[in-house]
Amino acid sequence: MATAGVRYQVRLLDLHAHLFRVTLSVAEPAALQRLSLPVWIPGSYLVREFSKNLQRLRAHQGSREVALTQLDKCSWQAECDSRKPLLLSYEVYAFDNSVRTAWLDASRGFFNGSSLFLQVQGQEQAPHRLELLADKSASDWQVATGLAPDKIKKNGFGSYLAANYDELVDCPVEMGRFWSGSFVACGVKHRFVVSGAPPGFDSARLLADTQKICEAEIRFWHGVKAGARSGSKAPHQNYLFMLNAVGDGYGGLEHRNSTALICTRKDLPRLPNPALEASASRSGQAGAACRPDGYVTLLGLISHEYFHTWNVKRLRPAEFATYDYGRENYTQLLWFFEGFTSYYDDLLLRRAGLIDDKTYLKLLGKTINQVQQTPGREVQSVAQASFDAWTRYYRQDENTPNATVSYYTKGALVALCLDLSLRQLGRTTLDAVMTALWQRCQGAAMTEDDLLRVLADLSGRSFDAELARWVHGTTDLPLKKLLEGQGISVHEEPAPLAQRLGLRVSEGTGIQIKGVLRGSAAEQAGFAAGDEWLGIEVGPAKSASQWRLTALDDLLLYAGTASKIGALVARDKHIYQLSLTLPTLGNTWQLALHDKQLAGQWLDQTGRP
Repeated sequence: MATAGVRYQVRLLDLHAHLFRVTLSVAEPAALQRLSLPVWIPGSYLVREFSKNLQRLRAHQGSREVALTQLDKCSWQAECDSRKPLLLSYEVYAFDNSVRTAWLDASRGFFNGSSLFLQVQGQEQAPHRLELLADKSASDWQVATGLAPDKIKKNGFGSYLAANYDELVDCPVEMGRFWSGSFVACGVKHRFVVSGAPPGFDSARLLADTQKICEAEIRFWHGVKAGARSGSKAPHQNYLFMLNAVGDGYGGLEHRNSTALICTRKDLPRLPNPALEASASRSGQAGAACRPDGYVTLLGLISHEYFHTWNVKRLRPAEFATYDYGRENYTQLLWFFEGFTSYYDDLLLRRAGLIDDKTYLKLLGKTINQVQQTPGREVQSVAQASFDAWTRYYRQDENTPNATVSYYTKGALVALCLDLSLRQLGRTTLDAVMTALWQRCQGAAMTEDDLLRVLADLSGRSFDAELARWVHGTTDLPLKKLLEGQGISVHEEPAPLAQRLGLRVSEGTGIQIKGVLRGSAAEQAGFAAGDEWLGIEVGPAKSASQWRLTALDDLLLYAGTASKIGALVARDKHIYQLSLTLPTLGNTWQLALHDKQLAGQWLDQTGRP
């Protein structure tokens, strides 16, 4: 790599004030050098205005202070002598404990480069260098990042290199007193670091299970011989998982050779405690505490973000071939890149042997019910939902379920429908389509037309009509027919009470109405988001009885056999009585295996066409 002409230095300025100090050196600036800070981070489609956290920006050339003119909300111009290096310094406030921005306190530091590093306009493709400086107040901290090391200490502090600005900001940095472990999957070195883990954290199990996921996904994309001398190689030489375990949280963000994850501590796998296990054994719950239900969710998150290593970080929408960090970057293909990744995340857990058929079908059924219980699926296509991610998915409100559909969940079901349709035609599978797309697009920019062409080539017929209906239309997907054709039975059972009423609620200190679904009994009665449901009145007016509700299930107790009740709600300090007709309809799907051999051709990937 050539000598870096753009250099950044990051110092932990003040842990308690949550401030990073950044120094930027530009060896050969332009006479009117423009600089800008991104307004968004790839993978999270919302303008987040990172410049709001930047302060005390100064510029110098030698001892001379350079005039800076702010051009807009995130851009500046420096009046330079182009023959001399330009030095800028500034502070960044870091107090967002998510995977998207930056965080700094007395126990941990984390940042994405898009939150910290001014982009030097005109020099984006030049080599970049990053130096991370240790601090006496954090003398026992370590560093983990996917950046290529240049000159670093054993604890990871020191200098790193990036080929260009894109690579620099696509490698987040984790700092602190974290646990660290490693493994090799198909010849690729992987490191896993966990911040905030409790004492009972079973690190060996997390490593072993993550290794199975990585091996399954490398082989998915590059064949069963991936990693062997004669097999295909993964596009990354190393990979870093950064997991922040917190009291309550969940999420992940993909990067080219790393991912930042956040989970609830109680969802981590746990070491057995002999005293507690003895008690659990007597109650028939032995081992359950070591395998919390949320651990499967965490494994699904790991699987999802790792699958993105191929599907969006390399194979990506043509509109994302070059990122514009200063504004929204629109595409109609998030249903493919997020939705298809969501389809494969749990399916590959099943194929890796980390969950069984029953668990997988339960997860799939949950996705199906989420989509079918969203009135917005009849209003907006999943392609349009992809385009509107910037204003809808990441800016949800009480009307979101009525106006839009998730490109994650419906996109996953489009993938399911394509996969089962291809299998039942008998010529190919969606697995083969994905790898053929990778080869056709050379792991780079992709369009919907590329997908249609590969589908036609491998299946022997056009899928234009299906994508027009499933992706660009709002008709329901043919899920039941396709599932039953693959050995999966569909049983309909009564939906949860809130769903049958058409309500989204929170319970704790009473029943708070968070949303009202379009066309529901609750909407017809006049419920509105923000209401507090206080109680009900049952019976004829002269002999009516009134009952206080503290939880939604109280309705089943106090309504008795009545088909219509009075609902007492508080709204803006007023008390209203609404006439609510109790619905008798509203079903949810339960999936079950009825033909193991036929389903195994899909779930186990046996008998591949």
